[in-house]
Amino acid sequence: MPVLRPTRRDLLAMAAAMPALTLPAAARAQLGAPAAANPAHFAFTLGQARLTVVSDGHLTLPTNGLGVNADPAEVRAFLTAHFLSPDTNYSHTNHLVIELGDAVVLVDVGSGNRFVDSAGRLMANLDAAGIDPAAITHVVITHAHPDHIWGVRDDFDEAILPDAAYFLGAAERDFWMQDGLVDRVAPEMQQFVLGAVNSINVDGADWTPVGNDDEIAPGIRVIDTPGHTPGHLSVVVESDGAQLIALGDCMTHAYASFQRPDWVNSFDMDAETTVTTRKRLLDMAAADRMAVLGYHFPFPGVGHVMRDGDAYRFVPALWQFG
Repeated sequence: MPVLRPTRRDLLAMAAAMPALTLPAAARAQLGAPAAANPAHFAFTLGQARLTVVSDGHLTLPTNGLGVNADPAEVRAFLTAHFLSPDTNYSHTNHLVIELGDAVVLVDVGSGNRFVDSAGRLMANLDAAGIDPAAITHVVITHAHPDHIWGVRDDFDEAILPDAAYFLGAAERDFWMQDGLVDRVAPEMQQFVLGAVNSINVDGADWTPVGNDDEIAPGIRVIDTPGHTPGHLSVVVESDGAQLIALGDCMTHAYASFQRPDWVNSFDMDAETTVTTRKRLLDMAAADRMAVLGYHFPFPGVGHVMRDGDAYRFVPALWQFG
């Protein structure tokens, strides 16, 4: 029996006629890892603010956690069409350091050495970026998932940045610190609860509870963006009329979160609220031409939101060299 070998034209025709069809791996153009490490920080300015994106490493997760309320074949086809693996989600971890006035603000503290081997590199990468961790004055936690807060503890279970002021959403703290929560969640979430409690209770961190529009420092505030977790926060930087939102995990995918804002992920605790929050932020960022930083977007994760019919599109920022 002859073996059929479709041409490139055949593949394009099939993709156009059957959008739910997943193309074979040979039709993708994935790039491989370099022999040596790539730079793990990127600096730019926003008005008078000096901003640096610093990586904590990466996470590798199965894609069956993406778009859990959608047809799995459609999700796989969407990923393939965007030159991404339909099986493995390679996710970056982009932390923001904000230098504005006298404040040096770090958004989230990463995984530390208690989560996965491919993450937990924030402190080393801060040093490589020329940022002294001891100079950080404020730490804002968007939410208490492992890759955002477990890095708060050093090897002696003490706050890794003991001289900084720590900020966490009041609703977020109340959720994770509920009595008996660990016994009420699914078994796969129990470690998340224990890790959140241990991180919040770390010696040397005096937490200030915050909520919508509370100021962290002049020009830097938080806004409520619940859904992914009950008390999820995003951080807004404003200087000379320019604005940027550090999204945390209220949008986790640079393509799906924009073009399919109704899709939710397995780690989104409240699906309906996640979608409502996402659409509100997308509409606001597009209307006000605000820059956005996605924690799990392709490094460095900064861009803009463009309307595209009834949905949106992520437009990577055009970088300038110094």
